[in-house]
Amino acid sequence: MKIAVTGKGGRGKTTIAGILADCFKRDGYKMLAVDADPDANLASAIGVSAEHVASIVPICEMHELIRERTGAEPGKFGQMFKINPRVSDIPDKYCIDADGINLIVMGVVRKGAGGCACPENVLLQSLLVEIMLNSDDVVIVDMEAGIEHLGRATCKAVDAMLVVVEPGARSVGTARRIMELAADIGVESFMIVGNKVCSESQREWIAGEFPSMRLAGMWSSLDSTTIDLCLSMFR
Repeated sequence: MKIAVTGKGGRGKTTIAGILADCFKRDGYKMLAVDADPDANLASAIGVSAEHVASIVPICEMHELIRERTGAEPGKFGQMFKINPRVSDIPDKYCIDADGINLIVMGVVRKGAGGCACPENVLLQSLLVEIMLNSDDVVIVDMEAGIEHLGRATCKAVDAMLVVVEPGARSVGTARRIMELAADIGVESFMIVGNKVCSESQREWIAGEFPSMRLAGMWSSLDSTTIDLCLSMFR
């Protein structure tokens, strides 16, 4: 099972990703959580201590690893580098054990040409392809508000993309753009999760904005009980 969780920032997607990971773990599954959000908070959401969180180095900042695997110097452009670097050992070597949940913090390349085919991004994208296509674990990916790390190969392995929305035009607009982009590169299954839904009229409005989408649930707040209801859709 491979699930990508996305939506506009601050809408609860990291909380959903973290509690889903914990629920799958409690169900006895081998669990791999991937933090692919530039505002990396998934470690805290699955119970990693603040001291440990402060010591985590994202994969995109492991310059020696990037140099070794791609043959290029991180942060420099106009270089020749491997476009298919070896990454199969990275999930086991660099994951963090968070009380039975394996966690990988990928990070995001942020520079003038962010998103380009630079050594850092090539390594990150190759790593996500490896995880999504070859991992036997249940994989939960906490995405940024977009599809930065997803490509056609990884999209084929996504069993569902959970899109978190609030009852507001900007949140719904972001969700629609994400789904359009993801559908263009091969994601076929989308589910809507409504958060901070405080009235029946808000619930009906969100449902009306996504009439053809499967609704995983709508809640006024997120906790383990409500996420269990969402998780039941994958059992």
